[in-house]
Amino acid sequence: MIESIQQLEETPLKQIQIESGFWGTRQATNDARTIPSIYHQMKITGRLDAWRLDWKEGQPKPHIFWDSDAGKWIEAVSYSLMAHPNPEFEQQVDETVALIEKAQQPDGYLNIFFTAVEPQNRWRNLRDWHELYDAGHLMEGAVAYYQATGKRQLLDVLTRYADHIDKMFGPNEGQKRGYCGHPEVELALVKLYKATGERRYLNLAKYFIDERGQQPHYFDIEARERGEDPRKFWAKTYRYCQAHVPVREQTTAVGHAVRACYLYSGMADIAAQTHDTALWAACRSIWEDLTQHQMYVTGGLGPAHSNEGFTFAYDLPNEEAYAETCASIALVFWAQRMFHLQPEGRYMDVMERALYNGVLSGVSFEGSHFFYANPLAAYPNINPYPTSASVLTDGYYRRSEWFDCACCPPNLARLVASVGRYFYSTTADTIYVNLYNQNRTRLALGDSAVQIEQQTNYPWAGDVHLAVRVERPVQFRLALRIPGWCRDFRLEVNGSALSVNPSNGYAVISREWANGDAVDLHLSMPVERIVAHPHVRQDAGCIALQQGPVVYCLEEADNGPHLANLVLPRDSRLRSEFAADLFGGVNVITGDAIRTAGQGWPGGLYQPQSALQLAPAPITFKAIPYCFWANRQPGEMRVWVRES
Repeated sequence: MIESIQQLEETPLKQIQIESGFWGTRQATNDARTIPSIYHQMKITGRLDAWRLDWKEGQPKPHIFWDSDAGKWIEAVSYSLMAHPNPEFEQQVDETVALIEKAQQPDGYLNIFFTAVEPQNRWRNLRDWHELYDAGHLMEGAVAYYQATGKRQLLDVLTRYADHIDKMFGPNEGQKRGYCGHPEVELALVKLYKATGERRYLNLAKYFIDERGQQPHYFDIEARERGEDPRKFWAKTYRYCQAHVPVREQTTAVGHAVRACYLYSGMADIAAQTHDTALWAACRSIWEDLTQHQMYVTGGLGPAHSNEGFTFAYDLPNEEAYAETCASIALVFWAQRMFHLQPEGRYMDVMERALYNGVLSGVSFEGSHFFYANPLAAYPNINPYPTSASVLTDGYYRRSEWFDCACCPPNLARLVASVGRYFYSTTADTIYVNLYNQNRTRLALGDSAVQIEQQTNYPWAGDVHLAVRVERPVQFRLALRIPGWCRDFRLEVNGSALSVNPSNGYAVISREWANGDAVDLHLSMPVERIVAHPHVRQDAGCIALQQGPVVYCLEEADNGPHLANLVLPRDSRLRSEFAADLFGGVNVITGDAIRTAGQGWPGGLYQPQSALQLAPAPITFKAIPYCFWANRQPGEMRVWVRES
């Protein structure tokens, strides 16, 4: 049992200004292209007009999860507004909020599908349908819009809905003892509690966490009430939705990856708010399993299309990797919560890995096309996801403008817009610097205000300059993250070298700070060859390339076809250079390699090795950041490269 729980605070997003650097550029694209394209798609697909509740028999039906798309879009817009006021964005949200308010039923219920299409089925199938999931995303959007604008209209609508849910579900007589098959409302209710101070919402979130997986199993009960045999559940097992056993008995990451990480985020929230050490212990156990056995080098989660989630330890296929964009986003949410409970850099290492790789690969460089699933290898005429979540262009897997199940685009937009909230964390006497990027922030530390300004070209370079501004000298600890990938660093304060042994992944400087103090951190950032655990059969004999937090891949556009025949000698020197004309300026990795089985094949499908006299052809390869693949002409892609 873990004896105690710490609790750090994230920095309010309004106190972070990101105007340039890597994330400044991505946020500018998010504002200019991604959020507008999402709004356009939601308009032309009817997702926003569906709130008018005027669906008629014979028309295309709204989906059971359209509400959640609106909630995430509102949340993305809200975070954008906190940094860059935009009257057009605000008007679009206000118009939608007016429709949502009119759609709310007299008892507080709020859902497009189960009001306009199948009102008789309200709350009849929590296992498969998405009412509570939808409610959660609307709550998160309402809280964010209130924080961004001070407007309470949507927040009041969602508190009424939360009151309805609180009356409907719980352990008391006359209440349903249910919980959602798709976790999400749990963490949303905690946000609603923090925004309103209404403790019933926290208690309701705790109830949903505590009730999950209890016997008699609620999903069995409601299935029988519908006249169904619960043994014929389409997913075969409640592991799919993490309801196979009570959450405190769970020790491994199972089932649908997005549902899993949303649930684990909610568990961490409740552990933090209630100091529940048993819940925290379960989070720790699941975290260890997920990060040590079931996470891609890109921070992707879920190898299987069949359940959009986990299979078994060390099963990490590349061409068939599902690695849903939403799963990496949910991992970011969970990683921050784990860090706030126990400030160790390993949680931020995972967050950073997901942010720079598994998340950003989900959106095109220009900002309006999206991946639902993110494979680590791509070859012609292979579509590992034969659903509406993927398209083939010229025979290759490419990003889409939109999906029938459009959870990923607005989810990605809200994360990019809010990435500043992950840069810093605080306690009463410590400022943790978690991520590095050009930014300015003003933090409250006790009765003092501390302003920090970062200057850096991270992640392309490891030099970070921090300027400290204080109104009067103040004593505090500045904890600088030393990433797990960094094996050497230098630290200076006001130009003088400082020797600090990192503790839990952070170099901590404790001193009385004066106005104008400066800290310079240099993180050694060589190109690294990454190898997978020997039990990962799909990566045996291969290496991946990484520099700093960025994982690289080879594309046909730079290296020609047949990437599986490209071999990187172990003694080949790897070079990193900044390519100013590629994707707005990125580091690329080059080196000498050989290509096997090329010219001179004598014919036939198979040949005895002893009969072949083929000389491997030397080539110079080029690798680009994985997050920017599939932005040029279609072609092959490969993260894991054969090594000789």
